[in-house]
Amino acid sequence: MEISALTRSVVKSNHAVISPDGYINSKVPGWTNCTVNVIINEQMGARLCQTFITLHKDGKLEGATKASQIFFYIVKGQCEATVNGEEKPLTQGQFVYVPVNANYLFKSPEEGTQILTFHKVYEKLNGYEVPGVLYGDAATIAGPTYLGDPALRLQVLLPDNLSFDMAVNIFTYDPGGHLPMVETHIMEHGLMYLQGQGVYMLDHQWYPVKKGDSIWMAPYCQQWFTAMGKEPAVYIYYKNINRFPTVV
Repeated sequence: MEISALTRSVVKSNHAVISPDGYINSKVPGWTNCTVNVIINEQMGARLCQTFITLHKDGKLEGATKASQIFFYIVKGQCEATVNGEEKPLTQGQFVYVPVNANYLFKSPEEGTQILTFHKVYEKLNGYEVPGVLYGDAATIAGPTYLGDPALRLQVLLPDNLSFDMAVNIFTYDPGGHLPMVETHIMEHGLMYLQGQGVYMLDHQWYPVKKGDSIWMAPYCQQWFTAMGKEPAVYIYYKNINRFPTVV
C-alpha cells in the first residue's frame, strides 16, 4: 500500500526541492481551463515566481504584465501565443519573453500542453531600453561546452545585454557529468528538470532529483550537481543578472 506521508519535496529557508507528488492546484484570474501549480513564489522568501501550467481543451492564458516580466516555455504540446498583437504558434522547446506593460494570450492548445513560466519584477537601467517581445526556439540555439568540459553544455535563451535583468538557460549534463566546483554566488535560481536524473547538493544537503522536479536556490545557497542514469540530465533555469549588487 502506498504511504501518503512520503515525499521527496523539501522546503528550507534558502532552498527547496519540489516534486510533483505534492502539487496543489491554484486558480489565477484570466487563466482558464487549465491546471496551475505555483512552484516558487515570494511566500517562501524567493524574489521570483515559477509556475507550471497544464492546458486542457479550450484552455486559455490571458493577461497583462505590469511590474513583472514573464518568460513562457513550452515543455510539451503546442498552442498559439499572441503578445502585443504579435501572434505565433509555439511547440515543445519554443518560448516567448513577455516584457513589462504587455498584453498576452495563449489559446488553442493541444490537450495536455505544459508550460513553464518564470516571473521577475523588472529593474530598468538608465540609458537602456526596456526589452521587447522575444520569440525563440531552443532547438536553434547553440549549446557550447561549459568551462571546456564536453560532458556539460549550456544554451543561453535570452540575449546577453544589459537591457535584460534576468537570464534563462538550458543546462545539459551527459551521464556522469558534474559541476566542476561547488558554486557560491549572489544569483538566485529557479529551475525545472526536463529530462534525466541525478543528485543535487544544496547547502551541504544531498537530494535525488529527476524529470519533473523543480528547485529554488536563494542567493549564496551553495550548490553542486551530478547526472546519473543512462540518459543526459537536462534542466532549464532562471537567474537574476546585470544589475548593481547592492542598494547600500
